[in-house]
Amino acid sequence: MPHRLSSLLIVVLLCCAPAQARTLRAKIARVEVAAATLHGVTVQLDWPKDAVRGDLRLSARELVASDAGLRYRDLKWRCPLRRDARGAWQCDGVLQVGRDAPMRLAVDLGQVTTTAELSRGAARMRLRRRAATPAISDIDLLRVPVAWAETLVHRAWADARLKSGTLDGALTLETPKGRPWRVHGDLGIAGLSLDTPDASIAAENVSGKFRIDYRKSPALAALDLDGHLRGGELLAGKAYVALPASPTALRIDARQRTGTGWELPRISWRDGDALSADGRASFSADARLRVLDLQLRSATIAPLRDRYLSGWMGVAGLGDLEMSGAAEGRVQLRDGVLQAVDAQLHGIDLVDPKGRFRFEGLSGTPRFSSTDAVAGELRWTRGEVYGLKFDAATLPFDSHDGGIRLREAVNVPAFGGSMKFEGFSLRPGRTGHPMDLQFGLSLDKIDIAQVAKALGFPAFEGELTGRIPSARYAGERLEFDGGLSMRLFSGSVELSQLSMERPFGVAPTLSADVVIDDLDLEALTQTLDFGSITGRLDGRIDDLRLVDWKPEAFDAQLQTDRVRGVRQRISQRAVQNITSVGDASFITSLQGRLIGLFDDFRYSRIGISCRLVNEVCSMGGLVNSGNSFTLVQGAGIPRLTVVGYNREVDWPTLVERLAAAGKGDVKPVVQ
Repeated sequence: MPHRLSSLLIVVLLCCAPAQARTLRAKIARVEVAAATLHGVTVQLDWPKDAVRGDLRLSARELVASDAGLRYRDLKWRCPLRRDARGAWQCDGVLQVGRDAPMRLAVDLGQVTTTAELSRGAARMRLRRRAATPAISDIDLLRVPVAWAETLVHRAWADARLKSGTLDGALTLETPKGRPWRVHGDLGIAGLSLDTPDASIAAENVSGKFRIDYRKSPALAALDLDGHLRGGELLAGKAYVALPASPTALRIDARQRTGTGWELPRISWRDGDALSADGRASFSADARLRVLDLQLRSATIAPLRDRYLSGWMGVAGLGDLEMSGAAEGRVQLRDGVLQAVDAQLHGIDLVDPKGRFRFEGLSGTPRFSSTDAVAGELRWTRGEVYGLKFDAATLPFDSHDGGIRLREAVNVPAFGGSMKFEGFSLRPGRTGHPMDLQFGLSLDKIDIAQVAKALGFPAFEGELTGRIPSARYAGERLEFDGGLSMRLFSGSVELSQLSMERPFGVAPTLSADVVIDDLDLEALTQTLDFGSITGRLDGRIDDLRLVDWKPEAFDAQLQTDRVRGVRQRISQRAVQNITSVGDASFITSLQGRLIGLFDDFRYSRIGISCRLVNEVCSMGGLVNSGNSFTLVQGAGIPRLTVVGYNREVDWPTLVERLAAAGKGDVKPVVQ
């Protein structure tokens, strides 16, 4: 038969009259105390003759509190036992639990009240019970390490590893026989830090105060929590939350039936004007999120980046995105898959400090549905992508079956022409499947001069016209079908095999093949301030790869194209620039000193090639022989030939020379 601990101690005390020395030993299979059971109990009391106190030793093989999820092994407690003037028995000594650091347990068995206090250093946990209400205990916590509650936490969350933090509060424990037991009261958390073995969930230096009410019966567990968090950091997957120093109110009602996961019929979050959330959630028995339904509101979205969105935005390379405006909406997830989004945007501005994009006056009702058809739209008053500005536009969307599609083609005025988006579709990412974006794009009579000015390029002139029948963005890669055609300097430039990696992320990469046909060299060289060359230019740039908009690799070949009626002349300054840039010398049939007498020269052909790999340009020309290559073949008198003598050129050095040539900071080399 089980014994009550108080009854056990009373028997021990009655048997220990101090009239003579005696030792009492007892072994008990099981002892029941409120909400807990001790197994394998051994008690020994030594009371010397005529002494005012005795020596009590108690050990237990195991202590189990099933409802609280507590289990401790190998307990040993030794204390001096005495009786005070009020008739109360007291014992205060060291408690050892397994190999953990020792604690101190003090027990006061009064006629009206029983008190037990467990302590280690500044940490205190005190339990008081009145004889009139033995099923009710008051528990006071003072700077109690969260590690003391780790076993209890593991009952609800097996993977949690409590690292640091303390608990303070005043709780009441009710353990009525045959009825659900209950813990309720006020609880404070200071400096809580925890994580999981795979580091997918973590908390650091989180503090807060809550009113809690936890009930437990064989069939149902229920928790009502109402209070606030203050400061600290939370991480769950890619979701990172940096709590503000001001209080963030949190209310959770949770229920768990035997054999099932937790149901949260009520969730409430209040972070000032930054974010308010109300909704519900449910989890499976293995703690996977099954249902999430939240109504969200933000009167000012500016704080959301640092407090709630930096995890996702950092992965996308948007960690410093500047945001302003207001928004509200509803989000629904089922088994980790997005089911519905219904948002309302109010005057939102998004500005990338790196200059990659900018949107002003974003508004409208973007909507998404995995089932029923819904309609929405997105508007902006002004936009800009990599310095390219475009005017106000409205995008009408339909959504159903897990995708978003443009209801109709949309023209966006830009740079004296227009961009036409058609066939736009977006499917958000889900487990095992990245986000998938597809669209078609047509460009009509875009003024290249305006584009060049926006990008800080020389004042090129011409039009950009072309059509990309289909473009697809998935896995941070944007691929284009079709190509773009530019009318430039009375000729054309064709781009094909276009693709981009991380277009708005870290180190965006562009790949393309370029074909150049019949460019007017006179207009081109005057625009570049390179000196004057007349004639027509053809060429191609294969396997072009730009990383962060700087050339990393390409295979380029450029050469003049003889056209009837078009003169082919090259100026003295252009010759000087070519010799400087290409590590070249010019050779003529006359003495080198006579070259300065001529302003320009006839030429037969001009050709240059560069294959860029690992910041080294392998150069070539019209004729390649050993380490030399011909850049310019002359015609007439004086007959000018420009020959290069170094076929391996450092690319950064070559770029510096080109920049110097544009400023006129070069001198000719004559042989």
